[in-house]
Amino acid sequence: MSHIVEITTEVRDETAVAAACQRLGLAAPERKTVRLFNDTAVGLAVQLTGWHYPIVINTASGDVKYDNFEGRWGDRRQLSAFLQRYAVEKTRLEARRRGYRLSECPVKNGSIKLTIHLGGAA
Repeated sequence: MSHIVEITTEVRDETAVAAACQRLGLAAPERKTVRLFNDTAVGLAVQLTGWHYPIVINTASGDVKYDNFEGRWGDRRQLSAFLQRYAVEKTRLEARRRGYRLSECPVKNGSIKLTIHLGGAA
């Protein structure tokens, strides 16, 4: 039985992935082939804190492949934090590209409130 889990998400922007890693204090992502427990994945590898194997992002499809053995080899909250930060950084990049400014405010429940301000990038 495989321990490989695949989630379909839109993780396509390498710049946003790198920014998310930097904001979370993770090592910079590397494009490479990764051996998971009983499979191989090719893509942008991100080593999450405390995870036995990195997550591997296929930026062409947006898919994220990982093996955390149902939480035994990595806390799913680390993945959730990465995906949240990726979404914030991707939003920031797109807002800036359109000439807008983005501010963020953490919320007590762990989410992040984003506000896009029209009329000038910061």
